[in-house]
Amino acid sequence: MVIEKRSRAQEGGHAIKFELEFKAEARRNKLLGLWAAEKMALSGDAAEAYAMDVIAADMEEPGPDDVVRKVMKDFTEKGVAVDEDQLRRKMGELIKIARAEILAENH
Repeated sequence: MVIEKRSRAQEGGHAIKFELEFKAEARRNKLLGLWAAEKMALSGDAAEAYAMDVIAADMEEPGPDDVVRKVMKDFTEKGVAVDEDQLRRKMGELIKIARAEILAENH
């Protein structure tokens, strides 16, 4: 009985962590989309729409590579001088910010 309760509690904890990380990644992608939009001289509704496109791009495959491909393709088309390493570093910065925001909202 105690083992079953402990097991269910652990499963619930993992589900919560998974959900929070999913939200953090979506938030990171929105922040990344807004940052990228600014680099491409998009603002207002166009920037918001681009950020939503970046979030949607992350649904193509597990991991961030689909997002990287999308943003790098768009940067190349717009002549934005950001390389993949810079983009991935920015994503690393933004995931930390997104996680902190999500944690703050849930406490």
